[in-house]
This record gives sequence, C-alpha cells and structure tokens, in this order.
Amino acid sequence: MSRALRRPPARGVEWEFDKVTFSREFSRNVVTKLLVERAEHGGWELDRVRITADGTRRVVLRRKIIRAVRTA
Repeated sequence: MSRALRRPPARGVEWEFDKVTFSREFSRNVVTKLLVERAEHGGWELDRVRITADGTRRVVLRRKIIRAVRTA
C-alpha cells in the first residue's frame, strides 16, 4: 500500500516521502480520514495527489527528516 523513499536534500532541508495508493472503492471521506490520521500520528503532510483515469488515488506524503547534532 505504501513505500517510503528519500529525495536528495534541497536547500538544507531533507524530506522523507511515502507513496500511498487508494483504490476507487474508498470514498473521499474515508481517504481524508486515513490521511488525517497519518498526519496526526506520523507527522506526514500532503505533498501531491493524483487521481488516475480509473479513479485510483495516488498520494505522496512527506515529512522532514530531523538529524540530531552532537553538541559534546
């Protein structure tokens, strides 16, 4: 259902991307609830949505990768 990947950093910000596909059987409200839950609990935000000719929704989510910096 999903696959996480990483794109090269741009301007000092590094993002992690996750591709999610929903079949046409899922209603708009159900897809919205599932995406809101991922956003609230996983820190994801919406990057891109593509609705194909057959009604399949391909969603790309993203979240920042925070690197810990050693101070000592």
